[in-house]
Amino acid sequence: MPTPWKRIAIIITGWFFIALGIAGLFLPVLQGILFLLIGMVILSTEYHWARRLLGYIRNRFPKLDSVIKAAHDKAASILGRHKTETD
Repeated sequence: MPTPWKRIAIIITGWFFIALGIAGLFLPVLQGILFLLIGMVILSTEYHWARRLLGYIRNRFPKLDSVIKAAHDKAASILGRHKTETD
């Protein structure tokens, strides 16, 4: 179980990427979808709704599945967690 400060940092980072993704949908210089996916991968470590949404995206867009799995593994290694669930 991460410390409360680490959990807060994870949540803030995830929402920051979500905000960048939303801005990127309207601004031509930012990659909106990429930032949204990064934010969702980060938030999926803390929120069940984010895990479910990523599962839906994986089923709907199978070509993104390997990219999402790689991003999830990378996020887990950065956060110092072992991948315990298959999303």
